[in-house]
Amino acid sequence: MSNSSPKGRRWRSKGKHLRPFATAQAPSPKRGKQALFLPEASDYIGSSPDETKSLATPALQSPFVQGLMESAKQHSLPISVGIHEPSDNPTSSRIKNSLIWISAQGELVHRYQKLHLFDLEIDDGPKMRESDVIEPGNAIEAPYPSPLGNVGSCICFDLRFPEIALSLKRQGADVIVYPSAFTPETGKVHWLPLLRARAIETESYVFAAAQVGQHNEKRKSYGHSIAIDPWGEVVAELSGEQKDEPEVCFVDVDLEKVRKTREMVPLKRRTDVYPEV
Repeated sequence: MSNSSPKGRRWRSKGKHLRPFATAQAPSPKRGKQALFLPEASDYIGSSPDETKSLATPALQSPFVQGLMESAKQHSLPISVGIHEPSDNPTSSRIKNSLIWISAQGELVHRYQKLHLFDLEIDDGPKMRESDVIEPGNAIEAPYPSPLGNVGSCICFDLRFPEIALSLKRQGADVIVYPSAFTPETGKVHWLPLLRARAIETESYVFAAAQVGQHNEKRKSYGHSIAIDPWGEVVAELSGEQKDEPEVCFVDVDLEKVRKTREMVPLKRRTDVYPEV
């Protein structure tokens, strides 16, 4: 799992932009099955709505994604990464915020489009309207198989909506991912409690690879990439917004712990009283 801090148009140079991920992409020979989880918007973070929209490229035509696909195949290392893509609707003025899964064979095999968009207006603080730039997805995608178990996909602001995580758990997720670019203002108070809640209520591993540091004059991210086990314990955490350099951490996934936690504390839904999510 990685912290990263992409800057604007740098994605156009495939080799240059992939350099920060070079360490993360080389799997550890001492470990077993592995996968790499990168943050939301790993391809770029624009300095304006117009720039953000203008840089969006179809995944298979993106130099950034092509580089990751080559690396995944070279190292037999599957990769989860957040990117921007043009809308499927040719008349739309907005783009997609996507999370893709690249297999160990270097193929794009899964895609999720962010459901909930981040519109923020803090008194004497930042104002953001993601909904002006990004079009929301319309589906909770079923968990996909990975070397670490079944992985359920969410993105950033989806974290505030437990319905998605509960649905993914019901569909067999062992791991739920929240690649993110949280603001420091919200992250300081909300980041850890929300992530621990999602892990505890689904009794799943939660991985949240996060953007970190200053991206441009207008954007700064909270960082604190984190991994939480099914019991709600933090098992790994990276640096916060004062850090501007990419980091990587390794997390061991024990699927027996998922099974044991769900066995010790069975969550028996009262669907006779409230609807199943």
